[in-house]
Parts: sequence; C-alpha cells; structure tokens
Amino acid sequence: MSSTDTSNHYDIVIIGAGFSGVYQLYRLRDLGFRVHLVEAGAGLGGIWHWNCYPGARVDTHCDIYQFSHEDLWRDWTWSERFPGWAEMRRYFDYVDEKLGLSRDVSFNTRVEHAEFDEANQRWQLSTNQGTALSANFVVVCTGFGSKPYIPELKGMENFAGEAHHTALWPQTGVNLAGRRVGIIGTGASGIQVAQEACKVSSHVTVFQRTPNMFLPMGQQQLTAEDNASKKATWPANFQRRGETFGGFDFDFIMKSALEYSPEERDAIYERLWTAGGFNFWLGTFFDIFTNEEANRTAYDFWRNKVRARIKDPKLADMLAPMEPPHPYAVKRPSLEQWYFDLFNRDNTTLVSLKETPIEEVLPTGLRTSAGVHEFDLLVFATGFDAVTGGLTSMDILSADRSTTIKDKWRKGVRTQLGVATSGFPNLLFSYGPQSPSGFCNGPSSAEYQGECIVELLVHLRAQGHRRIEAEPVAEQHWRDHIMELAQHTLFPLADSWYMGANIPGKQREMLMYPGGLPQYLKEFKASKDQGYAGFRLS
Repeated sequence: MSSTDTSNHYDIVIIGAGFSGVYQLYRLRDLGFRVHLVEAGAGLGGIWHWNCYPGARVDTHCDIYQFSHEDLWRDWTWSERFPGWAEMRRYFDYVDEKLGLSRDVSFNTRVEHAEFDEANQRWQLSTNQGTALSANFVVVCTGFGSKPYIPELKGMENFAGEAHHTALWPQTGVNLAGRRVGIIGTGASGIQVAQEACKVSSHVTVFQRTPNMFLPMGQQQLTAEDNASKKATWPANFQRRGETFGGFDFDFIMKSALEYSPEERDAIYERLWTAGGFNFWLGTFFDIFTNEEANRTAYDFWRNKVRARIKDPKLADMLAPMEPPHPYAVKRPSLEQWYFDLFNRDNTTLVSLKETPIEEVLPTGLRTSAGVHEFDLLVFATGFDAVTGGLTSMDILSADRSTTIKDKWRKGVRTQLGVATSGFPNLLFSYGPQSPSGFCNGPSSAEYQGECIVELLVHLRAQGHRRIEAEPVAEQHWRDHIMELAQHTLFPLADSWYMGANIPGKQREMLMYPGGLPQYLKEFKASKDQGYAGFRLS
C-alpha cells in the first residue's frame, strides 16, 4: 500500500466477528466512524463459525443469548431453549441481513502482525492475505476461546486415522457412524461430542483427567407460541442483565447456604436443579464461591444427583467421587443432556488419565500405562489458551518496538480496566483479559462492556484526542485489585483455565475480573467520571 493510498485507512479496525466484534461494528459505524472488521472465519459468529462439531450448542438460554435491540429480536424465532451451532449461524446471518454488516468485513483474513506508527499515531496491520490496513484505533474482539490448545503427545505424527480438535472441526463435517472414537478431554465440547457419538459410533472411549461437574441443561423445544410468550418478558430480562454478577437474568441468593436447615437448603437446590442451565451455578447461594463449608453442601447435592444415574459403582467414583476433586463451581460447569447415562451403555468406556496416563500415540490408536486403545478417529477436546490467547497469538509490537503483548504478559497480565495495556497506545480489547469475560454471558458483555468502549472512543473524538494509553500505575492497581478479590474466593483452589492453569508454562493467575458485571461497570464509570482516570489521553 503506497503512502498516498487511503483505501485501507480507517478510524477503527475491529478484529473478530463474534458478539463483541459485531456490536462494535454496528455501533461505531452508526456513530459515523469509518470502521472495518477483520475476521479469520468465512462468516460472522466468532466461535459459532468455528464450533461445528457434533452436538455443539450454547450453554446460555436463548432469551438472553442474543442482542437486546428490539429490531433484532422482534422477528427472530428460536427453535430450542439452548440453540445448536447451526441455529446460531442462522442467527448471525439474520443479524447481518438486518444490519448490512458484511460490506465492512474482510472474511478469511487473519491479522498476523501489528505495529504502531508513532509519527502518524496509527496502527499498521498485516494479514495472512497479504493486505495492509491502517487505523487510528484497533479494537480486538477475539474472545476467550480463539486459540485452541493441543497437548504434545509422543508419536502423534504416526496416527493413521483422523484427528481433529473440536475448535478446528472440518466445516464439511466428520462421519462418526460405525467408527471407534477416542475423545480426549471432558469439557463442554468433549461431552457434547460423546453424547452424539455414542448414538452412532461402534465404540466411544472418553479420556478424563478431572471429573467435570456437569449440570443438567434442561433443553426444551420451542414453538412459535413459546417464542411469543418469551418475548413479552425479554425487555425486562435484558434490563436485568446489567444488575447481575454474570450478566444473566437471574442472580445469586444473597443468603448463606449455611443459614438454612439441610431440608430447606436441599429444597432450594432441587428447584435450581430442575430449572436447568446455569441456575445451579449462578443462581445459588452467594457464598459457595467463598466458603468451603457452604460449597461442600452444593457439591454433595450434585454428587448424589449424578451417582443416582450411574449403575457401576466404580464408574460413579470416577465421574462423581465422594470427595470433591476441587470446590464445586470454581471451574466453568458444562451442561449435559444424557452424558452420565452413556456409561451405562456397552459401547462407552471411561479412562482416567490420572490413573493411566497416555504414553504414546500409535498408528492405530493410543497406548496408556494400562494398555492399548484402538481408534479410527481421535477427538481433541482439550480447550484453549483461554482469555489471553487471542491477543498473544498475534505479533503485536509495542509502540517503542521493544516487546510484544505476549512477552509483556509472560509474567502476568496487566491492563487498565481490562481494555488496554501500557506500551500499546490506541489498542483496546473487548471481552478480554481482566474484564468480566469468562464469568459473563457473552452477549451481555458485548453490549455492556462494549458500550463502555464505544463511549470512550466517542469521547476521544469529541475532545480531539488522537492517542490513549493505559498508565502503568493504574494497570498495576487493577491487577492487584483482581488478585485481592480472587484471594477471597475458592477459585485459586482449582487448576482451571480461569487461572491459566490448563496451559503448560502459562502464568497462574486469575485471568478475568471476579467482582461481577455491576461492580465492573461501576469501576469503569468511576474512571469515566474523572476524565478516564488511569488512561493517558493526548
């Protein structure tokens, strides 16, 4: 691109076309900014472009897993309480049709390198397509699950069958029928593939490292009448999101679990369990995240519910042990439909990786310390370099060209309010590290935190500021604040992706803001009311 070519010069470039990126695009465009979005996938949707493995579906009920603007939900109809990946793709196509977004999106385009031009106060971006873009500001919306993690296994190159990570599933699909399927990992994608595979595969073997405390989904098919009834409640539900810890339309019970008799407490747990979804996680007693005794009451209820479904006592001990492997709910729970029932079938095997670790990949399968398992298909449900991976996977240079974001955060993340980091001016991120992100319903964060970013950019334009940068003292304060909040919870007692503990060599730290969405918004407003304190504007 020549110095006189302005065709690829923008006020703002957005990276990522999930809920956060789409929100930034249509809000900023409507406010008169010259905006362009870069998306690595072939369509809108972010994770719902990439997630096309069997059984992939949302873990938040459809009522609030969508944009809140009436012109987008009035004419849309959901077919299920928890929509599958294909329906989510149709939803994003519908949003695109309504808002005409694609004309301002470069699809199949991945930003590989970014450096700041101090002389012109602009970012220069290079992509895998060989294109160059220039922008006053860059807003990164890569989400918390955009960099898949595949563990290094000896002999992996020798496997003669098919092998896929769930986040890199072939868009044309994979045939499971009649095949021997090995699934490594028991997070959301692992159990969803297992639930579908057991219906058609000759045999399914699930490799489990730590028991996952899955909750009942409570799936429901929805009619047109159901949708009409729901829509009457949606304005109030959307309003409620900004008032709750996780951006849902329900919140914690603000009493201790220990204030109730066992009978009263179990009756409340039963109600939440029956409601399905995340009610038994984010709608339960507030102190299950801070008090081990209260937490144990929730675990025991969960354990007893699960063990009642499993016929083999040994399998019950593996899936729902009498003693918790870690406190309940300090890892993000996944939602299951018939997962625990799989292990009452003859064509399903559960292997404990703690008892019998994988030693080697063979041409025909895997060898563990206990023997050989043969497979036609290996499924890696091994998660992500979460929260930070989307940013650190790009080569983003600091303004003085002395470091990258990846190197800066190698010994711990530092941001101001979870939207900017010092040394990288005019670079903002939504749904990223040290924001509510993984603790928050995605569309809620896209709109509430997203609007904070929109207001910030409007302020910069109105005041004639060309540059914004986080102040080092402020970002250290924000980090200390997050670590202090986390220390008063049970989250550090589990090796979760919340703590960065799922990636070898990654700094162990709380990666999200654990104070809840309302408190986060209060902190952001306090900065805004002081002229965006903690940021250097010029």
